[in-house]
Amino acid sequence: MSRMMRAGEFGGMCGWLAAAMLAMILSWPSTAQAQDQVFVQIESNTTLATTESRARTYAQVLPDVNAFRARTGLYAIALGPYSAADAPAVLRDLLARGLVPRDSFIVDGAPYTAQVFPIGAAALAVAQPAVTNDTPPQTQTAAPQNIAAAPEPAPAPEPAPELEPEETLQEARRSEAQLDRPARDALQIALQWFGFYTARIDGAFGPGTRRAMSDWQQDTGFEPTGVLTTAQRAALLSAYEGELAALGMDTVRDADAGIEISLPLAMVSFAQYNFPFAQFDAVNDSGVQVMLISQAGDRNTLFGLYEIMQTLEIVPLTGERARQGDRFLLTGQSDTLRSHTEARLVGGAVKGFTIVWPPEQDARIARVLPMMQDSFRPLEGALAPGAVPPEEGQAIDLVAGLSVRAPELVRSGFYLDANGLVMTTAEAVAGQCARILIDEAYPAEIALRDEALGLAVLRPLQRLAPMAFAELATAPGRIRSDIAVAGFPFDGALGGASMAFGTLADLQGINGEQTVQRLDVATADSEAGGPVFDNAGTVLGMVLPGMAGGRALPENVTLALRADQLGEALKAAGITTRPSTRDATLNRELLARLGAEMTVTVSCWN
Repeated sequence: MSRMMRAGEFGGMCGWLAAAMLAMILSWPSTAQAQDQVFVQIESNTTLATTESRARTYAQVLPDVNAFRARTGLYAIALGPYSAADAPAVLRDLLARGLVPRDSFIVDGAPYTAQVFPIGAAALAVAQPAVTNDTPPQTQTAAPQNIAAAPEPAPAPEPAPELEPEETLQEARRSEAQLDRPARDALQIALQWFGFYTARIDGAFGPGTRRAMSDWQQDTGFEPTGVLTTAQRAALLSAYEGELAALGMDTVRDADAGIEISLPLAMVSFAQYNFPFAQFDAVNDSGVQVMLISQAGDRNTLFGLYEIMQTLEIVPLTGERARQGDRFLLTGQSDTLRSHTEARLVGGAVKGFTIVWPPEQDARIARVLPMMQDSFRPLEGALAPGAVPPEEGQAIDLVAGLSVRAPELVRSGFYLDANGLVMTTAEAVAGQCARILIDEAYPAEIALRDEALGLAVLRPLQRLAPMAFAELATAPGRIRSDIAVAGFPFDGALGGASMAFGTLADLQGINGEQTVQRLDVATADSEAGGPVFDNAGTVLGMVLPGMAGGRALPENVTLALRADQLGEALKAAGITTRPSTRDATLNRELLARLGAEMTVTVSCWN
């Protein structure tokens, strides 16, 4: 608790409270009928002896006083159990009468492991929901082992009244000297949780820890001595335990996914398996979602998942993208969404997790995420591909039931050099693209945009190594000669570049433009930006969008830029290309292979 009454002060209140308590007790709800019960936690301590002493003091004036050993290693004093519906009214009454510390909060029994006061009592057993033969059977997806019920969110603590320190500085030093290593570690952990301590947990109260203690004291309203009194230590630890209870941090051991991890079970609960994810959906209106990643495979599986995750709507476009060795990291931030994904290859399987949250949960997730990272432990086994909900529908815009982000526009393009420069149509990047992707995976920036010619050149933000790149014609093609166009029809839905064959109809545009040639071949809108080949594999030009002067062209008429007219524009932008020396004719199979290796999708994302 952030402030606590001294035992003498508390005991002195007993007389004047006695009469008030009789009426108060009669008005409180009975704890005999214990269905869906919770507790009001009022204090925590580091030792059993202190806890028992304080519990006996409280029991002189308050009913239903219990003390429990908590999962954090501390001891908690709590009133109850009460029904979840009645507990808020009980807490308000206690606070209004000044009978409990101002930062008391409501919690279910999940944080408690055993009752230590009164001896022989079984309040935890009473607080468990009763099971009768009248309970109808429930059909649901089996949840992982050891997942506790999501507790009710704790009310925000109110500021506590100012009290004089219960110990002098010398007394505080003496009491601190009695702390063992776990107790000293616990104080550093709590200070670290609240952002006052940033060094490692070592139980040594050096200058860094003293500074953190002083900062915490000043922030909380105490004299900043750098040495915590007994009451201040209890207040700090109680506040930390209250934070943990509000988050519901608990260990989840999922044998099917082969993962052990601490999760905020007051914010999420297990929903279903949907390969390759174990999905935990939001509870208590938290807006938080967690997915455990588990899939047998190798490095190719890991890298494939890296590409797929970036297409999901739960991964905003802006954020860190890092793929290295046997692991990857994906983060995303937008005005409405945050996400963090990390995965690694271990023991013949890809294991990791994703957490997604709204911006208003930033402060909590900043504390939750390190705990998830520190506790993550791969186990044997991985999710089976058949681990999907029986009612799960199939759609090309879904991956494991998650919506796939769709680009604003998809066009074709082709590699210009060995470093991955890509030529495409200016239309592909004409909008306000938050992100431009090559092959839906590699971010790129605009190196050149020439609206007059209708072309753009993109520079990838990472160096690429294309299997083939364009060798540009230095002279015009021959009218009525065979040509081939590579591109991605249907917005790239077919996955690979396809080839369309036709003839070169004219060396000028509809209105006599010398930079444009007319092709006798049908192309789709998303094939604009693709390369035009002669029968030797030389690139004669680039396909333009299917409009001329604002009017749609006939089905078998396609306009394309002339490669032999582009040299000056590319040279002025500092872009070097390879002139073609090809003269041997390629059959259609080899020409299609060349087109597939050279041609890419260019997508605009928002």
